[in-house]
Amino acid sequence: MIQKHSIFQFILFLFISIILLSCSVRKQHSLFNAPSDIVTDTIKRVYVVNDQGISDAYYKIKISDQLAIRNVQNPEFGATASGSSSTQSNVTSTSGTAQNVLSYPVEPDGMVNLPAIGKVDVAGLTRREATIKIQDLYKQKLLKDPIIELTVVNLKVTLLGEFSKQGNFLLEKDNTSLIEIIGEAGGITKTADPKTLKIIRGDRSHPEIIYVNLTDINSLASKKLILQNNDIIVLQPTKGAALSEKLQSFNNIVQPLLVVVNLAVLIFTVTR
Repeated sequence: MIQKHSIFQFILFLFISIILLSCSVRKQHSLFNAPSDIVTDTIKRVYVVNDQGISDAYYKIKISDQLAIRNVQNPEFGATASGSSSTQSNVTSTSGTAQNVLSYPVEPDGMVNLPAIGKVDVAGLTRREATIKIQDLYKQKLLKDPIIELTVVNLKVTLLGEFSKQGNFLLEKDNTSLIEIIGEAGGITKTADPKTLKIIRGDRSHPEIIYVNLTDINSLASKKLILQNNDIIVLQPTKGAALSEKLQSFNNIVQPLLVVVNLAVLIFTVTR
């Protein structure tokens, strides 16, 4: 009887210990924790830490960017390398599929070296401005009524945590919103806590952190949810899901021990 009582006390102790640990379980499993993460328990809409202001709505091409350029009317145009300035890049589109894209780097002088028309100064231009400029040059020198499509293939955001698909997703157009990218990722998982989404933006040593409550439709109005290059988007599981995972881990350890203890009690009872 004493042995059975001890077993009960042991199981009760384990259960209480797990409950006490539940508050810290989710934090142990989450990525890129910050002291300000405590606001996720009370946030109503959007809360910003280390606010860096509103970025330009339209991305401006920079040195070292990789530009993929093709003529929509002739998909084969630009599909082969010209000289040593082009590179073959393996990138992930917003649909999450890998594809090989021939891209041309923006060189230190701000120029991109393109087939047939040579160097074009594009640094500081928006994607639309660069597209029109390149399109006009091809029309003057080579093609009849070209329709040029330009993509900056190195612009991306990273989704981590409770999304249907994790990984890098391209920002294929200006003003791509958080909701668009979540949609491309297939939404959030059943175990996701929609109040815990955060965006880590800017200087990694002193980043801007944007907390978003996805349960409030008014959160969508925030201009902070227009994504920027290299944003990291993290979504945590619910406390219940994190605790369930922890309990399962404990169960995998405790279950064999309980079998041994029960066997010992049985032997003790029979031989008594």
